[in-house]
Parts: sequence; C-alpha cells; structure tokens
Amino acid sequence: MKKPILALALATSAGLAVTSFSAQGQGQVPGAVDASRVAAGTYALDPAHTLVQWSVSHFGFNDYFGLFGDIEGTMSFDPADIEASSFDISIPITSVAVPSEGLRDHLLRPGKDGAEPDFFGPDPQAARFVSTSVRRVGDTSAVVTGQLTMNGNTGPVTMLVDFTGAGQNPMNEARTVGFHARATIDRTQWGIDYLAPVVGSEVDLDISAAFELQ
Repeated sequence: MKKPILALALATSAGLAVTSFSAQGQGQVPGAVDASRVAAGTYALDPAHTLVQWSVSHFGFNDYFGLFGDIEGTMSFDPADIEASSFDISIPITSVAVPSEGLRDHLLRPGKDGAEPDFFGPDPQAARFVSTSVRRVGDTSAVVTGQLTMNGNTGPVTMLVDFTGAGQNPMNEARTVGFHARATIDRTQWGIDYLAPVVGSEVDLDISAAFELQ
C-alpha cells in the first residue's frame, strides 16, 4: 500500500504546484521588456537557463552549430547608469554539446603522439569574459566590449547586447533580467586554427542569458 499512497501524494503535490503556478500567472508571461522592473545591484547568472550557441562554416557548404552550458558569472547593473555596468562570465569548455559524439571527442581529445590538440584538449580551462566598457546605443541595447581568455590566449571581443525581459521568476521568486547578445570572433586568435580557413575561422556567437538579483 505504501507505494500507491506515495505515488498519489507526489501526483497531488505536483498538481497543486501546477495549479498554484497557473493561478499566480493568470495567463500572463512573468517577464517583460520594461526597464522599471530592473533593480540596481549585483546579479548572478542562472546557469540552467543561460546558453552560448556557436556556429562555424563547414567547408563552405553549410553552418555547423554547437552549445556551451553550465555558465556562471556575475553582473553589476544599474538601469539609471547603464554604462557603469560590468560583467564577469565563465564558460566551461567541457560543457560543449554537439549532435556528433565523434566531433565532441575530437574537440576534447589530446593531441596525437604528444602533439598539441587540434582544438581544446581533454582538460581545458573555462573560457572567461571580463567586460571593459559598456556603451548604450538604444533604449534597450548596448555594445559591450571586453577581454576573452580562452585556450591560453586573451583578446578583445565586442558584442551587441539587447535587454529582453525582466520580472520575477515564478518558480523560485528570484528577480530576473534577461539579455540576448551576438558577437563574431576569429578562432585563430585564440590558437584554435585546425583546418582554418577550410573550416571557417570566424565563429558566430549567439548568447541567451538570465541573471538573478542577489
């Protein structure tokens, strides 16, 4: 009897959670592009809902896509003084996800016979982006410039960042701010030059980030 009772209790609990969430939201999306919802302060990335997508030309035939996840970092942000904002973001290279297991193995495998790896190798340090300037270019957009350290090399990266929503997360009640960013980097500047430029040197980055007020 214990298992059916436990199953019933779990199902009831889940049903109540869904009902509560539905009643609270009343059909409204919690986030909105509304700067008045953004509080000044220090924010931490929500690693479960922050992604970096990358794409690179595959022999000039088509683009190949991959993702990085489990991203951590902080943001200092004041909607009244956008250009004083700062970001410090860490991207674990080992989180790379691609449809091909063979390619993932190649990205993270050691070099052959003691040579340097073709890409990152088996124990890469996390990539780190630290902003150096934020320049407002529109009501909801800014250009963020900073230094990216990856694969033992450091170089400048500039990205266009759009504010995409703010509000209270109904699941954990955290005050959340979302952004979408785009950038293009030349991977050879970070020592990742395997098959370049036959496999594209330029890598397009498409970033979706959620920050929670601390």
